[in-house]
Amino acid sequence: MKATGIVRRIDDLGRVVIPKEIRRTMRIREGDPLEIYTDREGEVIFKKYSPIGELASFAGEYAETLHKTCGISVIISDRDAVIATAGVPRKEYTEKTLSEDLEKIIASRNLYVWQEGMEELHAVEGTTPFVRCAMPILSQGDIVGCVISLQSEKSALTSDVESKLIQTAAGFLGRQLEA
Repeated sequence: MKATGIVRRIDDLGRVVIPKEIRRTMRIREGDPLEIYTDREGEVIFKKYSPIGELASFAGEYAETLHKTCGISVIISDRDAVIATAGVPRKEYTEKTLSEDLEKIIASRNLYVWQEGMEELHAVEGTTPFVRCAMPILSQGDIVGCVISLQSEKSALTSDVESKLIQTAAGFLGRQLEA
């Protein structure tokens, strides 16, 4: 754990303000859920809570199935980082921070489909395959993550079929969180 040198007091309602610099550095947005941990030495630790992270192994199996049956490379993310991959090197993507372009797609709450002539967007900075299709995962009206297909030589799917598969995966994962 790293000391920041910042001290805050608890107000009369039991609230603590997390400084803007820390929120920006840790990518904590207004409304983001935080999990609270304590230890025996009296430390209180706030950790960003990722609802889709609860389904990481399930999401990984779903991505693997899409890759094996359809030949598309898939990554599944929470709002900040990749939690599951299939068809791309896990080491390059897993737990890596999402690119600003992908964060904008997620914030839009809409399906993104790359078309010939459009700029190539990357899911994670410094990676080669570009985003062909991305659909934010919504659960109870909140954005919790995204299902992304990446450019792949193996895939012979039309963009319509690929986008329907990605939308289906996002919808299914969102409903799993609501159950």
